[in-house]
Amino acid sequence: MSYSLTLPMPSAVGSIDSYITSVKHFPVLTPEEELDYATRFRRDNDLDCARALVLSHLRVVVSVARGYAGYGLPQADLIQEGNVGLMKAVKRFDPERGVRLVSFALHWIRAEIHEYILRNWRLVKIATTKAQRKLFFNLRSMKQGLEALRPQEVSRIAKELNVSERDVVEMETRFGNHETSLEPDANDEENNFAPISYLAADSELEPDQMLERLEMEHLESTGLAHALNSLDERSRRIIQARWLHNNESAATLHELAAEFNVSAERIRQIEQKAMSKMYDALAIVR
Repeated sequence: MSYSLTLPMPSAVGSIDSYITSVKHFPVLTPEEELDYATRFRRDNDLDCARALVLSHLRVVVSVARGYAGYGLPQADLIQEGNVGLMKAVKRFDPERGVRLVSFALHWIRAEIHEYILRNWRLVKIATTKAQRKLFFNLRSMKQGLEALRPQEVSRIAKELNVSERDVVEMETRFGNHETSLEPDANDEENNFAPISYLAADSELEPDQMLERLEMEHLESTGLAHALNSLDERSRRIIQARWLHNNESAATLHELAAEFNVSAERIRQIEQKAMSKMYDALAIVR
């Protein structure tokens, strides 16, 4: 059986229809052909066999993707994500288990489409836990009407999906909420009423200010400790007494001169040399 290596993909408006038409021209493999291709791919890593398995199941992806049309996402993108799932399934398929590829691949196709929908359907992630995902893809079909769920309906859905009633109520609330754009619409004449206009700007939260503050905190802690540790005991004592004293009054040169039994000029020289050494140490940390 021969398969074309080039597959027309949607690239312009309306081309999704031609893509769907083209995938229907790839013949469905018989069980014997599928087993042969899958065995050769698994044993010999024959990519032509893998390609044949993928192409013959593209119509399955289209069929699955159509079931998710109600989420308002481009059909071409849903199909593309489903194709990724199909390729993952082919890579992991074990023909010796006696299961047809289509049955095995459905899980991977749906999983990739689900991930895509969850990433793109809402700016704020609407479903993160396993229970929330189950609710996300089942609540719409199980809910009767557009009104809010009654307590009896909440209890029924929670029991059928094996989730808590609290999760059901929370997911219904998430479905009913909508994002509000911070920026005004281009055609909106009342731009001053957009959220971005009345949200107070905090300069301390600007990225450059935050980075500068973090860097200073780093220098004050790790950097300063490293610089002090680079000094000998006498020099460290002089710097701490002169510049890092907890009290408002720092030690004078004469006080330190008396403590170390040297001249005030000598203390000044030691201080100057220690400061220079600390600057070098801080530069390394920075």
